[in-house]
Amino acid sequence: MLIRVCKGKIHRATVTNAVLDYIGSIEIDWNLLRASGIAEYQMVIVNSLSNGISWQTYAVGGKEGSGVVCLNGPPARHFQPGDMVIILAEGFIDTSEGKPAEPPVVMVKDKENKQFEIKPHKKAMLSNKA
Repeated sequence: MLIRVCKGKIHRATVTNAVLDYIGSIEIDWNLLRASGIAEYQMVIVNSLSNGISWQTYAVGGKEGSGVVCLNGPPARHFQPGDMVIILAEGFIDTSEGKPAEPPVVMVKDKENKQFEIKPHKKAMLSNKA
């Protein structure tokens, strides 16, 4: 049986831009994508800490080192610059192959999305006091 699992997470990133007149996606700094294990064009779920909205879209790589986290298309109505978000990447595993690997969690440390720490999920959740 296949089950859907979290394969990577970017925790408490700050939205830097929202562009309504675009075909869709979330643009994320390549540094954050690589650290979280999120692949370009992979489906992700974006959760707003500001208003509780949850949106599914696909990730595209943004300029490396820019800190960009930009919601494009319809989600620009729900996510605005300055909003904090949690970005979850999902994947599917076959339960006959054992339990899923513990996903990396990128703990963003600043509002520019340039300082972060990578932790295994269990340690990230134990140390999250925010």
